[in-house]
Amino acid sequence: MAARSKYMSARVVTVFGASGFLGTAVVRALVKRDYRVLVAVRRPDLAGHLQPLGNVSQIHALQANVRFPASVANAVREADAVVNLVGILQPTGRQTFSAVQAEGARAVAEAAAARGLDRVVHVSAIGADPDSPSAYARSKAAGEAAALAACPDSVIVRPSIVFGPGDSFFNRFAALGRSLPVMPLAYPDTRFQPVYVGDVADAIARAVDGHVPGGRAYELGGPEVKSFRELVEFTLAHIDRRRRIVPLSPGLARWQATLMEALDTLALGLVPNDWKLTRDQLLLLQRDNIVSPEALREGRTFEAFGIAPAAMEAIVPAYLVRYRPRGQFTQPDQRQENQHSV
Repeated sequence: MAARSKYMSARVVTVFGASGFLGTAVVRALVKRDYRVLVAVRRPDLAGHLQPLGNVSQIHALQANVRFPASVANAVREADAVVNLVGILQPTGRQTFSAVQAEGARAVAEAAAARGLDRVVHVSAIGADPDSPSAYARSKAAGEAAALAACPDSVIVRPSIVFGPGDSFFNRFAALGRSLPVMPLAYPDTRFQPVYVGDVADAIARAVDGHVPGGRAYELGGPEVKSFRELVEFTLAHIDRRRRIVPLSPGLARWQATLMEALDTLALGLVPNDWKLTRDQLLLLQRDNIVSPEALREGRTFEAFGIAPAAMEAIVPAYLVRYRPRGQFTQPDQRQENQHSV
């Protein structure tokens, strides 16, 4: 008779949206703690890359779509804990901000409550605000409220922009810096607090462990606050490319976003993600994306999790080398030469 795997009796965590950038790091953090992870995703066939993160029978993918409550309820049927990572940066078809980030969050939390759980770990974003002019920020706030209404002990996690290999921020501007002669920026003085994906994942796993009190929102930012311009300059410096940064007026930025939205619609959504810009994203850029004074004062930061966040300088340069003119083999004298060429 075959030996029974210890993971068959381990605590089960259902992770919605686990196949993405943050989700992969969260699954890695959970399996290290010997949880059995149910990966709830729309396309289980695209979650195969998660299997090597755990041992045999420790990770199992199943189909679930937060727009369909029956599939959500099925995904949490065996769960001892639930993590919701589902989010979108721009709506496409039926995947609207409201459907995914508000009503979808409600479906997850209500399914967890029906299972008898009083806590979900719900990942939102710094800037979530029911009164924001941004539909994205309003839907994030609605998702938080729905999670707390159904499961009052829920832990809300609000990260700033998240970095790490495969991120959509530094990789995006490195790709643009490689292909564009100038870098047009809307709202270049907006401040961000970039946070390492591994630290956010560790905080989420510790929330599952019960390390922090529930019923509140934790704002996660890295050790440094940088302006949008400074982050782009940092990126260009580490890919050895000198590009002029051109600030856009609000009017010109709106015109660019409107044009890019129209082009993306005409191209049936095939415009490369690095080039996409929406009017809603411009609304988000008008507000700093940093940990609030209230969260700092109340200790609702990495401090509560016992985590010292990593600096971007320690991690980002290593995965940006592929954007250098000669990749990782660029020599110091070549870097100096490139810094003076356009």
